[in-house]
Amino acid sequence: MQSTVFIQSPPMLGNQYGDDTFLRSYLQRRLPAEVLAEIEPSLSELGALAGGELYRLQLQDRLNEPTLTQWDAWGNRIDRIEVSPLWQRAAQIAATHGLIAIPYERRHGRYSRIHQFAAVYLFHPSSDVYTCPLAMTDGAARTLSVSGNRALIDRAVTRLTSRDPAQAWTSGQWMTESTGGSDVGASLTRAVRDDGGRWRLFGKKWFTSAITSQMALTLARPEGNGPGGSGLAMFYVETHNDDGSLNGIRVERLKDKLGTRKVPTAELMLEGAYAELVGDTRHGTKNIEPMLTVTRAWNSVTSVSFMRRALMLARSYAAQRRAFGARLEELPLHIDTLAGLEAETRGAFLLAFELVELMGRQEAGELSDSQRALLRLITPIAKLLTAKQAVAVVSECIEAFGGAGYVEDTGLPMLLRDTQVLPIWEGTTNVLALDALLRGELAVGLPALRARIEQGISTAVDDGNGEARLVAAGRLALAAVEHVGQWLSHNDDPRRLQAHARRLAMTLGRALQLALLIEHAGASNNAADTAAVGRFAAAPLDLLVDINSEDSARLIE
Repeated sequence: MQSTVFIQSPPMLGNQYGDDTFLRSYLQRRLPAEVLAEIEPSLSELGALAGGELYRLQLQDRLNEPTLTQWDAWGNRIDRIEVSPLWQRAAQIAATHGLIAIPYERRHGRYSRIHQFAAVYLFHPSSDVYTCPLAMTDGAARTLSVSGNRALIDRAVTRLTSRDPAQAWTSGQWMTESTGGSDVGASLTRAVRDDGGRWRLFGKKWFTSAITSQMALTLARPEGNGPGGSGLAMFYVETHNDDGSLNGIRVERLKDKLGTRKVPTAELMLEGAYAELVGDTRHGTKNIEPMLTVTRAWNSVTSVSFMRRALMLARSYAAQRRAFGARLEELPLHIDTLAGLEAETRGAFLLAFELVELMGRQEAGELSDSQRALLRLITPIAKLLTAKQAVAVVSECIEAFGGAGYVEDTGLPMLLRDTQVLPIWEGTTNVLALDALLRGELAVGLPALRARIEQGISTAVDDGNGEARLVAAGRLALAAVEHVGQWLSHNDDPRRLQAHARRLAMTLGRALQLALLIEHAGASNNAADTAAVGRFAAAPLDLLVDINSEDSARLIE
């Protein structure tokens, strides 16, 4: 007798735009109807690529990684890097769909950033993190655009924002050195003028993502400058000379990383690389700040994108997989688990796109003073909170597959490994918490954030038809931010503030997420949106627990 073998069907993806009802409802609410009508076909096309061709290629391309060839057959040092087939295809799609061009073309004014990041959100999880060089490219284009350096704008920005794959450049961001990752002020890279007056760079860059880019922005210390961040200057470097040879760059090795293995991350030596000064010879960390705002927004949106992809796959699997006599999607405990993850994803989405909206307003010159203060405060908060939420949500989704989620050839483990980079890139959670709370942003930022929360929860009106839940949730959001304000007013010890910075930042971020969920539910009048508010409000919101710092010190002695 022939034995019966059960074969489990894999999770399936459809059009990632058409299937994402929350994304579409957000765009309907935040964009003018004529803008949405114009951009929707391109978003639908990207959604089809992300759930179709790109996703299939991603699974087929799973084992391909970048390769470094340091020497040719005759002993010449060439340091040639080749990327995976998916990355080559992703580069074409990113350029033709204008993933960098959109906000610089400014076809839709302040809504251009929403258009751009909706496209990024769809593209990212099927791109094997090709969004890494795209984020740095966008950051470089923004930084050079506001630098006032006309020659660099004409030469580089036009290429960084090109829709022609044959002409489009990407940019690196070379700041990390062995002396410190987030502590860029410890940089040892030197900038020296040669006999012809040109700047040349010498030093080691320990972690340079997307080394295949045509240019990079980097920090170096001009000779004679003092230590610390104030002694650094920002430089523009093209990776290759006109003859195709590397510009004073030696690639030591490609990094062997936990995740983002398709990203060619290199350890390199600068051996007299020709560079151009951007701005003045000091305060490079300040001059490079426009890049950090942009890349932190990319980090936030790609965090949410990974959350949505993991949930899409988990829900598809739940509709097919049977256990205990029913499909997983029919089991109360599984429903409860996925519902909690959905609420977290929606809250993270709205916070990330709140940052995107503020960026768009800033670039359109439409920011009020309060909104400007809010942008400065929530940029690090959005990045740190959405990244931590992404790791937690994606991990739970991997678990929802049982053993299949732990098997490499399903492609699922890669999703978790790639997500883990998000709390690390562009500043770790602790560094960003300190950035938000110890740089003087709270004095004006906290009232601005409180005002935004009040604005969001003002849509919650108890009409006797179930909306009392929104009103109650609004009180929780306001109480959390008020608790932070009261705590700060009674604690001015810098060491105590630093020890609680992470809890403070996350409380502010979660309070704003809840308020944004309430605002969305109030505008949509949709039962699922109201349910998201209730579920998010049931999770821990106010994380500001008073921890005894002496206990902490004893535990790690």
